[in-house]
Amino acid sequence: MPHRLGPVTRPRWWGELLGGLVLFGVYLLIEAKPLPSREARALDHGDAILAFERFLHLDFELPMNTWLAGQGWLRTAANYEYAITYIASALILLVWVYARHPGQYRQVRNSFAWVNLLALACFWLFPVAPPRMLAGAGFVDTVRLGHTWGSWGSPMVENANQLAAMPSLHVGWALWVSVVLARISGGRVVQAVSAVHVLVTLAVILATGNHYWLDAAGAVVVVWAAVMIADVARRDSDRIPASDAFFLHVETPAAPQHVGGLIMLDTSKAGTVPTAELARAKIAAKLAGRPEFRKKLAPPTRWRPWRWVEHTDLDWNWHVPAFDLSRDGRPGGMSALHALVADLAGQQLPRDRPLWRFCVVTGVEEDTAAVVSLVHHSVADGIGTINLMLDLFDSPDLTSALGEVRRPGRLKQLAAGVAGIAQLATDARPEGQLVTSGTASRAFSSLQLDLDDVREIARRRDARVTDVLLAGTAAAVRRLATGPLPSKLLASVPLMAAEPRAGMAGNVTAAVMVEVPLGDMPETERLAAVAKASARLRTGTRAIASRFVQHTVANLMPPWFHSWFARTVYGGRFFNGTVSNMPGATWQVVAFGDFPLRTAFPIIPIAPGTPFVVGVLGWHGSFSMTVATDPAFVADADAFLGEFRKTLDEYRR
Repeated sequence: MPHRLGPVTRPRWWGELLGGLVLFGVYLLIEAKPLPSREARALDHGDAILAFERFLHLDFELPMNTWLAGQGWLRTAANYEYAITYIASALILLVWVYARHPGQYRQVRNSFAWVNLLALACFWLFPVAPPRMLAGAGFVDTVRLGHTWGSWGSPMVENANQLAAMPSLHVGWALWVSVVLARISGGRVVQAVSAVHVLVTLAVILATGNHYWLDAAGAVVVVWAAVMIADVARRDSDRIPASDAFFLHVETPAAPQHVGGLIMLDTSKAGTVPTAELARAKIAAKLAGRPEFRKKLAPPTRWRPWRWVEHTDLDWNWHVPAFDLSRDGRPGGMSALHALVADLAGQQLPRDRPLWRFCVVTGVEEDTAAVVSLVHHSVADGIGTINLMLDLFDSPDLTSALGEVRRPGRLKQLAAGVAGIAQLATDARPEGQLVTSGTASRAFSSLQLDLDDVREIARRRDARVTDVLLAGTAAAVRRLATGPLPSKLLASVPLMAAEPRAGMAGNVTAAVMVEVPLGDMPETERLAAVAKASARLRTGTRAIASRFVQHTVANLMPPWFHSWFARTVYGGRFFNGTVSNMPGATWQVVAFGDFPLRTAFPIIPIAPGTPFVVGVLGWHGSFSMTVATDPAFVADADAFLGEFRKTLDEYRR
């Protein structure tokens, strides 16, 4: 088991219950969508297994079954052992490890989840009828004969899947209990009792006519594989959490996944301009406390998750370059800066070095310089990136800006998670994908407005700032986009989904989809429709469920499956574009060296298969907005923001 530093914390009990419900949901999904001709194939597979055992002269199930069928009370006892003890032993073990061995609970829980997921995959792909269901084989269904409570012998679960003989989960669960006890030193007496339970369970599944001995052999393989997967996937301080590794899996050359900030600096009083040497010195001074800046990716395998490894030999010229936009002694202007940001945003960060850049840009405008800060989404989301940037400016991070986040109680969170999973499963999908070029080409622009003015517009229209952002984005898309447009724009809106904490990096947000009408209507009506549709952003259920799936369930997946999952559920097939409204510093960040910070704009990646992203950072009274578009969809990002401003004017009337 891995060594963990610091106090060991148990996962929240309600999250564990929610995980159990998700696992049960997988079972229900498999039951609801069986492969064609399941019963016929299951009977054929059962006949084939029995024939193979007869070929080996190891078909001893029938004599055992015939003997037990006539044993009266012993038959009843065997039936109830079959129906109850494997469940009871597994649940008791989970509760015991949770209470007495919290440092090992997660790995134990994960191995149990994998036992079930692997078994469910077998049940779906290779259904097998038990011996008692084979016509003419001579087996007696002792469980049904005894009307055994808690099984198909009683009305309670008569609709349970009976075509799931291979592997035997009865033996699998019992064997898993023994393996866990042996690994965490459960005591010799307890281990001996557990071993006897495995042997008794093996005898019972054969004598009751519910399994072949090959089903038990299959269970051994499944338990071994599950424990191995959990060992390979065990958490350590350098393992990249699934919610962060998600963005490594979805990244493509056409859709680099790094986030960042465009920071505008005032050079009027310094008498000089910022230099790369200044930035390198400030970053070097922070390296000891910022592992994000000194770690790179270790090569993954199909079974070993992404991990960070130390990389002390930083290429400072690449990580902290300097760009001068001036031409012929004159500033290049904001258009040149936007072009530089678009170019940097379209370049993948090489994975052979730490995934960040801090670009010092001079020659922007008179008395104006800039810094372009880029960090891969696997290191931090937008809020985490702002924290990293604020740390370089020796400023408090966003924990104080966010204030106290009031969370519902555990039972309410559990209920919200269950409801959210159901909502996510039934949410609408886009009517069609928008036009994309399939390249990393970008158009980028920024816009700074007065935050109080935008808030007043929202208040007067009985809406929120995010509603104004969504509706204004839809208006600009409708007026400028090329290609056919759907009647509704499905926008992915990131929301805070984890507790704020000092210095937080990583990904603490989760996305919720909002439908925004694109039809011909007055813009005020569009805003009203968005305000109504965005109510889902405030319930929190989808964000809780999304965070649970991304952060907890995905951590149980091997890398190859997580990669497939990430690429399947993220991108143009699920939403049309991203619209993000992030909190920023509510105070004036003083200076970078001798250069006061004027404002900061967000840099957000375009999701794969989508053609635009719109982001806003509320920064010390400024509504700092950026847009990045695929030129095949909207060629002129400046025009996009111009249409957004026109829409705000319509809201003011």
